[in-house]
Amino acid sequence: MRWVYILAILAVFLRLAFLAPGSEAMQEGIAELIAMETQVPNSVAGVLLHNRLYDTIFEVFVFTLAVLGVQFALSLHGTEKNEYHITDTTMVIMARIAAMVQALIFIELAVRGHLAPGGGFAAGVAGGTAVGLVVLSRNVHTLYESYQRWHIATVEKAVVLLILLIAGLFLGYFSTGLSIEPLSVWAIPILNILIAFKVALGSWTIVLLFIRHRGLL
Repeated sequence: MRWVYILAILAVFLRLAFLAPGSEAMQEGIAELIAMETQVPNSVAGVLLHNRLYDTIFEVFVFTLAVLGVQFALSLHGTEKNEYHITDTTMVIMARIAAMVQALIFIELAVRGHLAPGGGFAAGVAGGTAVGLVVLSRNVHTLYESYQRWHIATVEKAVVLLILLIAGLFLGYFSTGLSIEPLSVWAIPILNILIAFKVALGSWTIVLLFIRHRGLL
């Protein structure tokens, strides 16, 4: 699977390297063209929507490499024999309430975060924070069994490949010189939701691995 990641990343980088601006953009100006294509009242928001694809691609690259690095580094260490979690009833309740609030923020930013820069990544951070709070207040062994039973690692890899597939199709559409309006209506929100799930699932992986291999620091 690591070689699939590497080949997919190389393919996207090569596609970006040979992606040339269309003649229409050179004649009219890229800002004016984007404002016309996206059909949004705020031209700055149109530029953000246009660049969301590149933002999402490199967010995926950075966080995927971070997760792989953590997995590789911690695989060299054995698991902790004594694993601890919060047992105080008051602290557990507060952690669960905070996790619920973070989960609601995750849903809000995942659905509407594409209207501002970094929405998908911010949503994923909120989801990862919710997972982290749950991990601190529950038995790690039970959560790790759930992690394996639900095949979270496989789902995370599938989300990454789906993002890269949509990005490749989007970049191919750009190269034809056609308007992005038909695609931006559905592709940008979907990419935002996918990056949110990617970051949240990756955060789950990182938190569980750190606690299993290094304990509660």
